[in-house]
Amino acid sequence: MEKEQSRKIIEALLFVSDKPVSIDALKDVLKEVEPTEIRSIIEELNGEYSSSGRSFAIKEIAGGFQMLTDPVYSRWISALYKRPPDRLTGPSLETLAIIAYKQPLTRSQIELIRGVNVDGVLRTLEDRNLIRSRGKLDAPGRPILYGTTTEFLQHFGLKSLDELPKLREFQESDLDFVKEKDKHEVVNVETGKLENSNADQQIAQNG
Repeated sequence: MEKEQSRKIIEALLFVSDKPVSIDALKDVLKEVEPTEIRSIIEELNGEYSSSGRSFAIKEIAGGFQMLTDPVYSRWISALYKRPPDRLTGPSLETLAIIAYKQPLTRSQIELIRGVNVDGVLRTLEDRNLIRSRGKLDAPGRPILYGTTTEFLQHFGLKSLDELPKLREFQESDLDFVKEKDKHEVVNVETGKLENSNADQQIAQNG
């Protein structure tokens, strides 16, 4: 198969997919093309999009590749589909942060950190496919253990959990939230609470 044809096929496959497509899945379609060449073609396509100032790019997230629009155009896209921005509430963010950094853990362990009941929040996060059961703890009552999903990685544009900020705290902006001009709200993953901190404190934490 000629390289130009492979380029067009890969571009078409990524264009129509609504979720990340792995190299192995692309290889299953392009049987004559090696995985290294597939990755090289994706890099070439991205270079082409970037040099021509396109409003989209191919991102490597959640174990695969997906064609995504630049977030700067999100409000116009939301207006087209007449839906509000996809935001998490404070309690959902707090709970999701605890699960993401400390998984797997049980509902009672989450509540011990947050200090409030999280039944409703867990249902919301499960309904949005951001968390799921990771089995049961070998303890009395066999409580369910919760962990994040592939959709979690996809939603936040992460290749893997290794890309989570290597910080004791992380900002709302890391999880798609709106930043304030002079202060940021952060999630303390030890207490599970949103806190305010100024720019100097954030710099000190990152340092």
